[in-house]
Amino acid sequence: MKILIAGDGKVGATLTRQLSAEGYDITLIDSDQEVLERSMEQYDVMTVYGNCASMDVLKTADVGEAQLLIAVTSADEVNLLSCLTAHALNPRIHTIARIRNPEYTGQAYSMREAFALSLSINPDRQAAVEIERLIKYPGFLKRSSFAKGRVEIVELRVTEKSALCGLALSSFYKVLSCKVLVCAVLRDGRAIAPDGNFVLQPADKIFVTASADSLTTLLKNLNIITHKAKRVMLAGGGRVSYYLAQDLSRAGYSVQLIEQSEERCRQLASLLPDTCIVHGDASDQTLLDSEGLSDCDVFVSLTGLDELNMILSLCAQSSGVPHVITKIGRFTTSKILDSLPLGSVVSPRELSCSTIVRYVRAMQNKEGAALTIHSIAEGQAEAIEFLVDRNTRHCGEPLKVLNVRKNVLVCCIIRGIQTIIPDGDSFLKERDTVIIVATNEIVIRQLNDIFEE
Repeated sequence: MKILIAGDGKVGATLTRQLSAEGYDITLIDSDQEVLERSMEQYDVMTVYGNCASMDVLKTADVGEAQLLIAVTSADEVNLLSCLTAHALNPRIHTIARIRNPEYTGQAYSMREAFALSLSINPDRQAAVEIERLIKYPGFLKRSSFAKGRVEIVELRVTEKSALCGLALSSFYKVLSCKVLVCAVLRDGRAIAPDGNFVLQPADKIFVTASADSLTTLLKNLNIITHKAKRVMLAGGGRVSYYLAQDLSRAGYSVQLIEQSEERCRQLASLLPDTCIVHGDASDQTLLDSEGLSDCDVFVSLTGLDELNMILSLCAQSSGVPHVITKIGRFTTSKILDSLPLGSVVSPRELSCSTIVRYVRAMQNKEGAALTIHSIAEGQAEAIEFLVDRNTRHCGEPLKVLNVRKNVLVCCIIRGIQTIIPDGDSFLKERDTVIIVATNEIVIRQLNDIFEE
């Protein structure tokens, strides 16, 4: 499948890396020649220099033969015009546009046919939704939902004082009295598919699959306090902060937002009447102390600089804030992140890329495509949700006799009202929902891909 990616920024580069690795025919368009040259050196892609909204540039990129255009430049208007122009040149093409301006969100949806949009994404809105979920259900570093919220894969860090430290996975149920499955472990920056003999060590990050009720039991038995947050402090007044403050205020939280720009503070004050807007530098320890940092339940660092967000989160941790959340734009797979107590880490880029990748795979596999895709273990594995249909092979056969591909794990089966953490005797049945985890060494586009030929 031929795909055009318009814009070689953070999202564009991530998509280029992932989709080219999956074997798609990628042509990258950008107005920065130096950036294009770097991408061409790193990946097996074609590049076209120029304005992606220009008809001539799109023709040079062979838009007439492309099946999909993904417009992720820094300008919403350019993204919309690029999709509109591409559709005029090729009425069969699918188009995805990144729309970040809150003023355009509703307009892009209601006018999607006029703009020729197959899908619009808003990374900032997605990040705000993810952060709100973490605030509402604390205790985990990350949460990925499946089966309409009935099943989750959560991330936990093993500490020296934790009951998990030194625990063999085969003893998990005996010690913690809840049926869960550890589907991946991140140790020293490397993802591992563990077996029952695997013993957890301090600093391991584990990814646990279970029903929502079982996860509540797990937190209780691990003595992880999950009291409801009431007071939330946000550092930075960008778009994610705007969306998040709006949602939290509606949900009844007391929200305090610190922003350095006086003009932006005035804008936010008019847009967010129920939020306390503080004009000041969030990196000023004196200001944070005077605004009651140590008394807040949640601190979220949302400035435009990853380095500053890390420092602010470390400051909040040292001040005893129970729940710290850090927005990261670039260093999502860095070992630096793994070594720092940054609390929960949220990446708008990762969230939006997962949505786009799911759409791309669904285009290629109209039947049996993934329902949900989440990147876990610092991008080294994917958790994917599928529906078992009439074309699924080996239905009714026990998992222990199936030849499942290496580094693929069947984590959960949802059958009617049952949530099944599978063992060797479990089997797939038509209309089941199944969640699998696979390392990024292989690509699972449809459920049958988990079986060896």
